Amino acid sequence: MSPPALLRRLSSLLTVLLFALLSLPAAAQTLRITSALAAPGDTPGFPADADAADADADAKPVSLPDDWSRSRPGASGPVWYRIGFRAPERPGDDELSALYIERACTNLEVYLNGQLVFSGGRMREPLTNNCGQPQLVTLPSALIAPELNTLDIKVAGQSMARVGSRWRAGGLSALELGPQSLLLHRQARQHTFAVALPQALSATLLLMGSFMFVLGTINRRESHLAYFGALTVLWSALEARLWLRTVPVDAAVAEFLLCSLLAFITLAAVQFLLRYAQHRSRIADRLLPLQCAAMPATLVLAGPERLHVLTMLWSLVLGLQVGAAAIYYLRAQWRGHSRSSWVMAATLGTLALAGLVEFVSQQVGGSPMPAQAARLVAPLMFVVVGLRLVQQHGRALQEAELGRAHLEERVREATAEIERNFRQLAELRVEQITERERKRIAADLHDDLGAKLLTIVHTSDDQRISTLAREALEEMRLSVRGLTGRAVRLADALGDWRAEVVNRLAQAGIQAEWEAPEDLTQMLSARAFVQTTRILREATSNIIKHSGGSHASVTCTVADGDFKVVVQDDGDGIKIENDGRLDRGHGMATMKNRAKQLQGQCLVESAPGRGTVIRLTIPLDRALEAAS
Repeated sequence: MSPPALLRRLSSLLTVLLFALLSLPAAAQTLRITSALAAPGDTPGFPADADAADADADAKPVSLPDDWSRSRPGASGPVWYRIGFRAPERPGDDELSALYIERACTNLEVYLNGQLVFSGGRMREPLTNNCGQPQLVTLPSALIAPELNTLDIKVAGQSMARVGSRWRAGGLSALELGPQSLLLHRQARQHTFAVALPQALSATLLLMGSFMFVLGTINRRESHLAYFGALTVLWSALEARLWLRTVPVDAAVAEFLLCSLLAFITLAAVQFLLRYAQHRSRIADRLLPLQCAAMPATLVLAGPERLHVLTMLWSLVLGLQVGAAAIYYLRAQWRGHSRSSWVMAATLGTLALAGLVEFVSQQVGGSPMPAQAARLVAPLMFVVVGLRLVQQHGRALQEAELGRAHLEERVREATAEIERNFRQLAELRVEQITERERKRIAADLHDDLGAKLLTIVHTSDDQRISTLAREALEEMRLSVRGLTGRAVRLADALGDWRAEVVNRLAQAGIQAEWEAPEDLTQMLSARAFVQTTRILREATSNIIKHSGGSHASVTCTVADGDFKVVVQDDGDGIKIENDGRLDRGHGMATMKNRAKQLQGQCLVESAPGRGTVIRLTIPLDRALEAAS
């Protein structure tokens, strides 16, 4: 190297070193570097060293951070940066020095005094993407000279015209030199904010979105879940560069794919808002898929050198579409007086503000911190909305389950009612047929057998035969009355029973007493009337034939829902049979069976020489009907 070139190099290094030293406070433990010499060129070393004749033309002082969209509009890398520094004072023998680089886009290599000490990956297409990745480069103590040292940083990146976002264009942030232990904490904080947190949100969106997409696809009535799932999955795909820093395609292809995703994200967002508002637009169904094909086509036709301009124009158009859909959704929610409208209004308002901050930062540049914060807002809001949708879906499932259980209960009740009605209809049908058959038999008995018995009563010269025929005729009439099924007023039945019992006892020379209430309003069924009549007849016959008494009493009462008849005589009583039972003979078993058929009971109390008491009890709800 010629002496003039060497002098120029030393002069440039001293200028940079002086600027760096002046920018550092006296008590600071780290050195913040905000200026450097920059020279473009894809050379093995700093271009000024490779070609001394062109050193003045190529190497120029620049301020850090150096944004290529401002300092090198339309130009790509690689670009070399040279910084000179003095050896830092080390507080301990084991303390290492390090270089902290907050942002180097797209990739970089670091040389200390001509020796490669760090490489971020591939420096040729396809480049390793380290945009947004804070780098901490350890400076080996053996390579640090006691006095003046040189740091050469080679940055490979793209011009802003060839990328969709300003923050993926080439550039280098300010540098910080100091103890590794101090810079390590700063690098960890920045990595958490710029890398780890977006990665966690991206993974959350991917899992949640996949679940909701499947859920909405299965249940077509909740198609908004499928569109929201697609929205979150596509949004997580935008952050794939944080996971896959080395991709098998050139940067131009990767940028084209990322920008094309915006149209699909817009389709999912607009359709989600419309379907969530219970509205389906045929225009949106047709035009949004066409837009997903039109946007990539325009990017291909315009070429990679106009990618940024077209992406910004499309972003404005797509943002307006999402905004219009959001306004339509909020109007529909407010008209429907939905309680959750304020939640979605706040969420959509926050998303709109974050989108505005991102769009403005794309235009004016400056610090990337506002844009990074805005990019964190969108996935956070998506998580909030996703949790809200899952909550609503779970509540809807719970309500549907309760509705299904209620419906099943109603179906069971309806089925039981139908079966009950069917049984009643069947019983009614059987009863009608039985009633019709009873009336036929009663008519046959009355017209045929009754006529013959009546003829015997009036024509027979034998008094015994005439009496038997008359008794048979009365029994037949009672049976016919039971067959016809006509109800009898209880008061009338008591009158008939009194006349028959008292008359029979009087004819046998037995004094009879009858006691019964008056003005009864109940109706006695024909079956109960017949069975009670036969029980009274049997009891009367037993008094006449077997008691040997001279006095009998019949007491009828209605109390506690029961109709009760007590028949008592002062005769000799009933002799107990060998087995100790009173229902042997005298028709006692028959009377008890008749009472049992009426869901009642017939009790017999008797002892030799103490008379006999017959207690008949019939439930009113079985044998009586209220008179109309």
